[in-house]
Amino acid sequence: MTEQGFSSKRTAEIAGITYRQLDYWARKDIVRPSLTKASGSGSRRLYSYRDLLELRVVKTLLDSGIKLQQVRKGLDYLRDQLGEDVTSASLVISGTSSVVVNDGEELIEILQNGQGVLNVLPLGGVKDAVDGLIVDLFPEAGVIGGSDAAAAN
Repeated sequence: MTEQGFSSKRTAEIAGITYRQLDYWARKDIVRPSLTKASGSGSRRLYSYRDLLELRVVKTLLDSGIKLQQVRKGLDYLRDQLGEDVTSASLVISGTSSVVVNDGEELIEILQNGQGVLNVLPLGGVKDAVDGLIVDLFPEAGVIGGSDAAAAN
């Protein structure tokens, strides 16, 4: 089944950001809509479920005090390290470097051996939060995640 996607309005609501932020992040190539990109004035963008997860990760990183330029680098790093599922690990940010941690033992080792850890961001809860918001905000959307995502109204 083909994914129908989420409109910009729904995407912003689910991600917990403003439409202006969503538009800015798309124009700055932080998270662009992967289903339908803007193609001129009045065109509709469509975001995938994966885009929602990435947007929520960006918001989580910004809310933890990380600057947008560092967020872009962190998200790129997560994409490179984790591929499709940017919410499956924790991200440890120390100064200008980032490390993806896939399990609790790795995290403990990094924290014991590392100096100056700025932030440890567990991203596993992002998927649950997005799923919950989709159900709460749009109960008519049906099955969430993967290829059976919500309709684009």
